[in-house]
Amino acid sequence: MTHTYQISGMSCNGCRNHVLKTLSEVEGVTKIEVSLEEKSATIEMDRHIPLAAFKDALENDGGKYSIGSMHETMEERPLEKHIPKPNNDGKYYCPMHCEGDKMYPKAGDCPVCGMDLLQQASVVKSTQYTCPMHPEIMEDGPGNCSICGMDLAPLIPEDAENKTYQKLVRKFKIAVAFTLPIFILVMGEMIPNNPINSWLSVNFKNWLQFALSLPVVFYACWMFFERAWNSFKTWNLNMFSLIGVGAGAAFIFSVVALLFPNIFPDQFKNHDGSVYLYFEAVTVILTLVLLGQVLEARAHSQTNGAIKALLKLAPTQAILVENGIEKTISIHDIKVGDFLRVKPGDKIPVDGSITDGSSNIDESMITGEPIPVEKTVNDKVSSGTINGNRSFIFKAEKVGDETLLAQIIKMVNDASRSKAPIQKLADTISKYFVPIVMLISLSTFLIWKFLGPEPSYVYAFVNALAVLIIACPCALGLATPMSVMVGVGKGAQNGVLIKDAEALEKMDKVDVLITDKTGTITEGKPSLEIIHSFQLFSEDELLILAASINAQSEHPLAEAIVKKAKDKELAIKTISEFEAISGKGVMGMLEGKSIVIGNEKLMQDKNVAVGEDQKQQIVNEQKKGKTVSYFAIDGKLEGFLVISDAIKSSSKDAIQKLLDDGVEVIMLTGDNHNTAKAVAVDLNLTHFKAECLPQDKMEEIKKLQAQGKIVAMAGDGINDAPALAQADIGIAMGTGTDVAIESATITLLKGDLMGIAKAKNLSHKVMLNIKQNLLFAFGYNALCIPIAAGILYPFFGLLLSPMIAAAAMSFSSVSVIANSLRLKNIKL
Repeated sequence: MTHTYQISGMSCNGCRNHVLKTLSEVEGVTKIEVSLEEKSATIEMDRHIPLAAFKDALENDGGKYSIGSMHETMEERPLEKHIPKPNNDGKYYCPMHCEGDKMYPKAGDCPVCGMDLLQQASVVKSTQYTCPMHPEIMEDGPGNCSICGMDLAPLIPEDAENKTYQKLVRKFKIAVAFTLPIFILVMGEMIPNNPINSWLSVNFKNWLQFALSLPVVFYACWMFFERAWNSFKTWNLNMFSLIGVGAGAAFIFSVVALLFPNIFPDQFKNHDGSVYLYFEAVTVILTLVLLGQVLEARAHSQTNGAIKALLKLAPTQAILVENGIEKTISIHDIKVGDFLRVKPGDKIPVDGSITDGSSNIDESMITGEPIPVEKTVNDKVSSGTINGNRSFIFKAEKVGDETLLAQIIKMVNDASRSKAPIQKLADTISKYFVPIVMLISLSTFLIWKFLGPEPSYVYAFVNALAVLIIACPCALGLATPMSVMVGVGKGAQNGVLIKDAEALEKMDKVDVLITDKTGTITEGKPSLEIIHSFQLFSEDELLILAASINAQSEHPLAEAIVKKAKDKELAIKTISEFEAISGKGVMGMLEGKSIVIGNEKLMQDKNVAVGEDQKQQIVNEQKKGKTVSYFAIDGKLEGFLVISDAIKSSSKDAIQKLLDDGVEVIMLTGDNHNTAKAVAVDLNLTHFKAECLPQDKMEEIKKLQAQGKIVAMAGDGINDAPALAQADIGIAMGTGTDVAIESATITLLKGDLMGIAKAKNLSHKVMLNIKQNLLFAFGYNALCIPIAAGILYPFFGLLLSPMIAAAAMSFSSVSVIANSLRLKNIKL
């Protein structure tokens, strides 16, 4: 497998040699080429090597040079900014992403906004087993209970989010149990002939309210005051700052009024001389806020449901085949090279290749393709996919964090925590929101005190309290991340992997799609149809020479030639001086002969003459949509190879869908004009350009960008690396486990253009959802704060109770999450 990376810090040939030496010493590297001009390194490896391994090698060598994916141009996207460094192995994150993608080492409250930190989803550890009758028995694998002999049952670990939810539910039940009697005591006074009024004195009822409020304030809802205190201590003001100040002021006022009623003016007193207390308002407000937290906790567990669904795909055990003996082992004990059996209906534990048997495999959970795929010997299989009705043995090639499923989960996790540019608006407003609300609350108090009706102090206090309670910056903060989390998960379920929220937002603005032909529009599985010789050599002789030269190339056309030779059981020979000329072909020496195979441009570069009759034969094949490679030996054209690559069945529908969505589709291919035209006509494409070198594709994208176009480029992620890096959105057409996930802005696991149409549709719907959330959050605060301040009172005599304000505040955040959850049901 081969990947191309961007290198920064090289300034001379000495730097190039130093980087070459350092990277070549990384374990698993079989071949490496470093280009000073392109500032890139093309690395061939015998297995997938994480990018982090190359980073560590350069870092340990002095840190002068840096390595990153080809999608991060060093001038425009600083390496340090776009390749996040690990954050102390933390497993918890803030749902509002207050500190970006920062992770925290333990559960608790976000130090900025005070929200409960959520646990990042990760591949499950080995399942433990316990006895249903004796829970003290705990084993790492299945078996029998040592006490009673019963079969041990798998112990499913409790989800951290579920623990938080259950804890909040318990506190909410306690809060309701103590708040309800207070509410009845106070509201009962409004009922005529209520027996409570005759049974209990006013003073006793006041002390009873105080006693009942203590468990609510100091246990069930005490966390709100802790968060408020931390917010003022760190000056990260948030929604809990407002709740703490509002509810705290009302509670302290009530306690003081209960103990020292005589210090208050008559305006605050009832007809019996007692001061009106707000214990019921405090407890009801706190209970309603707690209810909002309970509903949010439940909703949060649904927003990352896609990640949890992916996690469930990972089996915890596998069947190891060793010396003909089968035994069940933990998935974490699997090593590269192990042979594993997969029985009918089982999940495939790791990535690998089938060595014995065949089966139909359901890959819908990875690619979004509902039709099972027939797999046989040498075919790749991916972890998490489900075997059909036949058993087979495969060899483990990627285990642990290197499996496709693990990479997908990591990418979805990272993308879910990233910030979209549109969120900057909400972040900016949230920064100043709480201080502004406090000023509005103070102004409300002063206006009602000096201009309001009697009792003016009471009106001032109640309305200022309502303003503090109803304002909810939480809804603003949740508007974007909730939509991004659900949207990225939805994409992953449909085989569309999105690197970050910025890519999700940009994809909605794309108006031009540049697409390669081979492996993008076509199947990428070419076959050699015709070997035409101009008499001097036989077809088999040409095929032996062609296969020997192309054996060192990874181009799909080269693979087709080598496969044909192997099918005919022809011996492939050793060559020397092999060279691959990007966008043109290959050349080398074999048995003293100089062999050149490639397109017409390569023939012109090597001064190979092409006769008119020869040219006409080649053109006739090209007009059929075939790819033709010229074959020259010692400077003379000796024949040509005709290679066909079927157009994917979905390409035509996908292109039409993109055109209908207003996206201009342009095909740029290194193939000749006649072949490109035949494919374009078949697909109703009006814009195409043939005989493009990699740098030509990049220049074409630059021209479009200079015209103000937002350009997406779809290619294989390796040969098209310069164009993919230049485009606003680079889309890698991935197939199976060989997909280079870390090098793509968007990766399509199924590898066809319909995935781009899905990505465009998903991006549009996510951005629409975010705008709805922001509109709701902004509109809610713009409408409710003036009402809470009493703006309707002069006209309609209406005031907003602090208790109603608390209910509205809590449900505003839940409403934003509920709107985001609608994305789970969209059709792509």
